[in-house]
Amino acid sequence: MDTARSQTHSFGQTEINWDKLDKTKFYVVGAGIFTGVTVALYPVSLVKTRLQVATKDTVERSAFSVIRSILRTDGIPGLYRGFGTVITGAIPVRIIFLTALETTKAAAFRSVEPFKLSEPTQAAIANGIAGLAASLCSQAVFVPIDVVSQRLMVQGYSGHATYNGGLDVVRKVFKSDGIRGLYRGFGLSVMTYAPSSAVWWASYGSSQRVIWRLVGHDSVHEKYAPPSQWTVVSVQAAGGIFAGATASCITTPLDTIKTRLQVMGHEKRHTVRQVVKGLIADDGWKGLYRGLGPRFFSMSAWGTSMILAYEYLSRDSSFSLNIGSERTSL
Repeated sequence: MDTARSQTHSFGQTEINWDKLDKTKFYVVGAGIFTGVTVALYPVSLVKTRLQVATKDTVERSAFSVIRSILRTDGIPGLYRGFGTVITGAIPVRIIFLTALETTKAAAFRSVEPFKLSEPTQAAIANGIAGLAASLCSQAVFVPIDVVSQRLMVQGYSGHATYNGGLDVVRKVFKSDGIRGLYRGFGLSVMTYAPSSAVWWASYGSSQRVIWRLVGHDSVHEKYAPPSQWTVVSVQAAGGIFAGATASCITTPLDTIKTRLQVMGHEKRHTVRQVVKGLIADDGWKGLYRGLGPRFFSMSAWGTSMILAYEYLSRDSSFSLNIGSERTSL
């Protein structure tokens, strides 16, 4: 088997066959799994958001101090402010994202295959294009949810307004800014999440193949020694952590700026330049990386959870594949 055919064979083993996937089961079971992941990781997002909007006069400026303050004043429910809004929009956003991701990735792999690049390079390009496209498709639904949920997350914190639930946020935003208010920071959101998604998926796709080679499961040996399920999970988790670290380090400054713009009230509206100047004045350049720790943890955990969910769904759905020799790459 020559190099090109070997790479194509290996890619066929590492990617989900979207055409053969039982999509009904995928969406129904996947919705339940991703809802559970949202419940588990929501407090991390809340802490990250509060750290990003903290001022130099805010007392709680570390993740642990923010958690202690929330538990002291509101108990466990305080860690889930805005959760209802997020969970309502999470399912359609995930469906849009995952559908766009898989359909685009399949086309991208076919497009880069004639160039006869190395497996890690092909994976990085195809996964990066798919992640970028999926994020762009989901932003129209995601941004309004993000604006509402983040305002609920920081209400009463560091001088921010308080609300009587998500509908109250929508009403007040409409009253002050109209429909544009729900899309505040849309450009930055696209500039944050689209590159972040592209970097995450490119890093994951490339690193996973490098790790597979390091553990001795390259395209040459695959048919003779299929990896165990534990090896599959371990490699996917390692790839997810690496991708989370890469994406969070590159895109956290944009996420911090976007979050600040989205939670500011009408009377405090600032430009991107003013937000950047304020962050640097408070903490220097490291101010742009507020919430980096929680964001890295959240991105790594989210991505790895989705990958493992895909692995479960690929085994549970009606695939005409040999599961013992399959590796699933989200």
